[in-house]
Amino acid sequence: MEKNRLEAFSDGVLAVAITLMVLELKPPVQARGLADLIDLAPAFSSYVLSFLYIGIYWNNHHHLLQATSKVTGGVLWANLHLIFWLTLFPFTSAWVSQHFDAATPSAVYGVVLLMAAIAYYILQTLIIRSHGPDSLLARAVGRDWKGRLSPLIYLAAIPLAYVHPWISDGLYTAVAFLWLVPDRRIERILTDV
Repeated sequence: MEKNRLEAFSDGVLAVAITLMVLELKPPVQARGLADLIDLAPAFSSYVLSFLYIGIYWNNHHHLLQATSKVTGGVLWANLHLIFWLTLFPFTSAWVSQHFDAATPSAVYGVVLLMAAIAYYILQTLIIRSHGPDSLLARAVGRDWKGRLSPLIYLAAIPLAYVHPWISDGLYTAVAFLWLVPDRRIERILTDV
């Protein structure tokens, strides 16, 4: 299969996921003033965080596929595995926004983040395996400290939701900000070729 089809399919699914998330944002019942927007803060902050995560995955997925020359059956299934977890973002984001002070929605959000990180790692590993240990992608990924640190933070944040959801939400936000700093490893190695 051409990698372009895989990328186009993934892009379309992620666009739908973002659309579903924004549809969960309901305007205030009263239209008296800006103060009415305060009640929307949990829903809006949940949307922003989930939007950032989908954007981060979309961006990194794009770079991953730029360094990919062939797509195997295993890569197709690994990509579907990743997309499965990413498509749960609208559900978990809506649940957190409706129950922002409850532990279980925050913990489940963390489980979805953890599983998406694991799925991305599996996809990246299968692509590297199909291209070989000396491939451009293998050299670009290198030690991948952010990819190793993020799941550890999620693993800590999930049980911490039961101490207080704001702790885990803060950790999820910290990981998103960690990834907002552009990861130029793949870009750098592709321009050097």
